[in-house]
Amino acid sequence: MNKIEKLPIKAIIGLGNPGKQFENTRHNAGFLVLDALADKYGANWQVRDNKEVAEVVIGGKKVILIKPQTFMNSSGKVVPSLLKQGIKAENILVVHDELEKAPGVVDVKVAGSHRGHNGLRSIIEQCGANFVRVRIGIGRPVHKEDVGEYVLSNFSYDVSEFVDSAIDVIETLLD
Repeated sequence: MNKIEKLPIKAIIGLGNPGKQFENTRHNAGFLVLDALADKYGANWQVRDNKEVAEVVIGGKKVILIKPQTFMNSSGKVVPSLLKQGIKAENILVVHDELEKAPGVVDVKVAGSHRGHNGLRSIIEQCGANFVRVRIGIGRPVHKEDVGEYVLSNFSYDVSEFVDSAIDVIETLLD
């Protein structure tokens, strides 16, 4: 699994929290990217069980977009339905906020630990850690005890640049 480009991505899970009050918060970076991806490819969201789902075709590949509606700490509850469809961990790409990256920085990581991110922890509990991550840097507050409030606060900058960068990365991974 050294070549990210060779991975057969079939599902993209964007991490976030449901509800208007969380729409533009740092923790919803994954939702923001998936909403923009769905808009770009003309997909419509449908509510199914504990998730919002849309289907797109990127690079000739059909991909399921998923926004868990279970709140961040229970994001992994969407995974069993994917496993039943034959979608394994290595077929999943997760888009999430990353405290350890500078604001707006987008990168890709394959596998690894959750590093304290409860949404990733929940997904790893369901399917293991062998999935691709597109990490959206949100920076970190000065004091560790402020992390909870920080991730649930609104972005203090224009998010369109990182959203566009994340979409470019996702399209590259699927071409």
